[in-house]
Amino acid sequence: MDVNFISHFNGLMAKVQEDDRLNASHVSLYLALFHYWNQSRFRNPLSVDRSELMRISKIGSANTYTKCLKDLHQWGYIEYKPSHNPFKGSMVQFLYFGKNSGNSPSSNSMQPKRITKGVNENKNYGEPL
Repeated sequence: MDVNFISHFNGLMAKVQEDDRLNASHVSLYLALFHYWNQSRFRNPLSVDRSELMRISKIGSANTYTKCLKDLHQWGYIEYKPSHNPFKGSMVQFLYFGKNSGNSPSSNSMQPKRITKGVNENKNYGEPL
């Protein structure tokens, strides 16, 4: 599935507006992740660097960063796989919130879709790309 930046962003913002669980740290972290994802040409999953994401999202506490990542995972915004290894980044799998480009009646559904662009199915999910 090809990712349409504008469609995904609009779908994400519609979801954010409806979700009262989110606070500014969640939104800021997701936008930093989205920036990383865009820069990697929407490769999925994506290895992430905690210090860089904290800097971009303006989150000053590692505890807040980790809590927000886990919340975003639990609430269906991303799939998060911590690495527990200081030499490997954690993996984030993005879900697509844009509209499908297909012709089926459900093609305009705003349900998140799993994207597998750039995934090597034989790789361990926790290995860096």
